[in-house]
Amino acid sequence: MYILGSFYLNFHRSVILLFVGLMTIFNSAMAQSDLSTSVGTEQNKWYDRINLRGYAQLRYNRLLETNPLLKNEQGDKSWGDGGGLFIRRVRLVFSGQISERVFFYIQPDFASSISTDNLHFGQIRDAYFDLGLDDDNEFRFRIGQSKIPFGFENMQSSSNRLPLDRADGTNSSFVNERDLGVFFYWAPKRIRERFSLLVNEGLKGSGDFGVFGLGFFNGQGANKPELNKNKHIVTRISYPLAVGNQFIEPGIQAYTGRYQLFDAQLSEGVKTASDKTYIDERIAASVVLYPKPFGIQAEYNVGRGPAFDKETDSIRSEKLQGGYVTFSYRKLINDQTFIPFARLHYYDGGKKHELDARKYEVKELEIGVEWQPVKQFELVCQYTLSSRRFEDFKLQDNLQRGNLLRIQAQINF
Repeated sequence: MYILGSFYLNFHRSVILLFVGLMTIFNSAMAQSDLSTSVGTEQNKWYDRINLRGYAQLRYNRLLETNPLLKNEQGDKSWGDGGGLFIRRVRLVFSGQISERVFFYIQPDFASSISTDNLHFGQIRDAYFDLGLDDDNEFRFRIGQSKIPFGFENMQSSSNRLPLDRADGTNSSFVNERDLGVFFYWAPKRIRERFSLLVNEGLKGSGDFGVFGLGFFNGQGANKPELNKNKHIVTRISYPLAVGNQFIEPGIQAYTGRYQLFDAQLSEGVKTASDKTYIDERIAASVVLYPKPFGIQAEYNVGRGPAFDKETDSIRSEKLQGGYVTFSYRKLINDQTFIPFARLHYYDGGKKHELDARKYEVKELEIGVEWQPVKQFELVCQYTLSSRRFEDFKLQDNLQRGNLLRIQAQINF
């Protein structure tokens, strides 16, 4: 992990120079481009290119529940005591290629939950625009709040993912998977088309985050203020290979930076570093065999980050590790899609964005099936067998085990 720290110290200036150079190329290309599309006929008006789509999810998690004290704060706040029918997401996506080189994407969520008793707030999830540097937009900048290019499942839309929540091992890296930043992406045109196909054909793709990505971002999390001058740096390489009738996508990614704890997430009496700032870095490997019809999706990451230590009642920089493997089978029956799946996942480490950077040890098995009778509707039934140790300054020696049946109905529009 010290390699990642050295990477940040030695190359953050080079990253900035790279962005400056690419922006110079972009400005030169734009000066030579044909501007007729912006002043053309009525059908070329920019507002004719805006698209609207979205989805909504309704859940119930308490069937066959064996332990109401079993919780999953980051995943779904309706687990356990106090839970009932729960609107997990209500998303609207406004997007459009408003010129040959400019694409925008805005996604609010109208079911954000800031606590267990304050639900259904509107909040921005994504708000960014892409600036293409060439005619095919193979080279582009993404500027604004967007997903951090780290991990396949993190970037996979919740409307596409099979298990109802992301695995703790990789999802613990970023709350809501997003932050404010500037990212450079590159992918050949034919590979960009392949990324789109893997989503549009119902193969559970992650979307187009380039073959190569490099960027910097605040590091404090989506919709959170920056607390220090430090910027996180992330890089990723991922390539979907066509092998006969199948697609295989290996990938590797890493990020590094320094995270500062918010005062509101600290219990009175817990000990912290003097500046409440900790190293925050990870490296992860991913591999995906898309379900045609059998599918395997696996990821594992290691790193360092803040975590609560009950032996010293303090938050320390500690090692972390975790990942998952998901098996699936996609079957079409009379124009209806059935995808049975199973996922094993594990995590040992802190969650920097939770109270006192809670220390976790998670072992879970999830078995379920997704049914799509029509494109606009999906129903998922998932049985979860869970063992979760989650400890902070106030809640120590807290190991909860239990099982529950979870059901989600999703509307796509």
